[in-house]
Amino acid sequence: MNNLLNAQNGGTPLIIIEKSAYQAWLENQTEQSQTWLSNTQFSGKGLALIPNNQGELSQVLFVVTDASDFFACGDLIKQLPQGQYLLQAEPEHIEPISFGWLVGAYQFDRYISNKSTKQLASLAINNVDIVENAIKFAQATTLTRDLVNTPAADMMPVDIAQAALELAEKFNGNVKQIIGDELLVQNYPTIHAVGRASIHTPRLVDLTWGDSKNPQVTLVGKGVCFDSGGLDMKPAAGMRNMKKDMGGAAHVLGLAQLIMAHNLPINLRVLIPAVENAVSSNALRPGDVVTTRKGLTVEIHNTDAEGRLVLCDALAEAENDEPELIIDFATLTGAMRVALGTELPGFFSTNDEVAAGITLAGSKISDPVWRMPLYSPYDNMFDSTIADMTNCPTQPFGGAITAALYLQRFVEKTDWVHFDVMAFNVRHLSGRPLGGEAFGIRAVFDYLAARFN
Repeated sequence: MNNLLNAQNGGTPLIIIEKSAYQAWLENQTEQSQTWLSNTQFSGKGLALIPNNQGELSQVLFVVTDASDFFACGDLIKQLPQGQYLLQAEPEHIEPISFGWLVGAYQFDRYISNKSTKQLASLAINNVDIVENAIKFAQATTLTRDLVNTPAADMMPVDIAQAALELAEKFNGNVKQIIGDELLVQNYPTIHAVGRASIHTPRLVDLTWGDSKNPQVTLVGKGVCFDSGGLDMKPAAGMRNMKKDMGGAAHVLGLAQLIMAHNLPINLRVLIPAVENAVSSNALRPGDVVTTRKGLTVEIHNTDAEGRLVLCDALAEAENDEPELIIDFATLTGAMRVALGTELPGFFSTNDEVAAGITLAGSKISDPVWRMPLYSPYDNMFDSTIADMTNCPTQPFGGAITAALYLQRFVEKTDWVHFDVMAFNVRHLSGRPLGGEAFGIRAVFDYLAARFN
């Protein structure tokens, strides 16, 4: 990304202003520039390429509604002719412009034979710190997107483990794995139960980094690499994009990269239960009863409610360390998408101060999140006549809340945040192409940085 954004001080001027400032800016331009913009019927919004007397590109103008929006300039890098541009903008707008510029360059072309050879433009910003920071955030976003976009055939539990190993190697962390039947030996029965039907062996990936003397933060990510629904099989339409069901794992790895790249003074642990929810003769059945790591017995009402099963063992393990904070990310329920749509991630928290801090952090950097209620009167919907609880209620209402309430039973003492995210763009937006997307990781990182730095 260094070739797309640098800290040099030269290039064709790229002026980025807000629409409210356009008229004042125009009045201070040369008569030639004013005439050019008038004759090209520039409306005071969007992109204008302004030539000099020789017809060569003299400067570029880009007018946006809100230049503090981190995605306002997300498509600009692909609209400009090749070359280097020197940013001219208000100081408070430089950081969001830099981030939008880089994430707008993203393209997942791993499986495209005839890759584009077009050279993208580069942007010069006379601020080394902003450049380096924007690159770190864009790299974390790219990692998350790439992991989600990769087809399940190339993103099974072993591949998620490999991504964690590569991160650990880059930042001097450590990774341990508990694989296959060893999950039973070491008491992770629900992870094993969900993943045992697949030829792709289930595993718990455990990444650690940082000084053990620092406050511990544990991230947990749902790593269901493909979700057929199990014996309660999904219809074809519901299965089509289930490669993204490991989006929680992708999010915690992206967030972990941000934490490590910025060297936050925390003791980081990342737990990823990685499985494929497949169909086979030994698949988990509706009506089976499994015993969780915590000791609670769970009657399986629906095998397609498997994410909470793999997460509950990992959350129980996460609390053993008594960390300062546990945060999990999961593509857990369609109900959350019904409630908030695909572009606003919902989250639950047992701590009001933490929830407010994450929400405020996200609102400042165009990474909005929305707190949902842990409405305890719904808890008795998990009642079972033969076990301690079921894995999901028999009625469909409030599905995101009930899924969170299930998970809450496995985190009793520690402050906890649970994100239920889409992990996927279903429409193109500025700087956000169709496909895998990172939701909430920048908000959480900024909260953590403010709290622990």
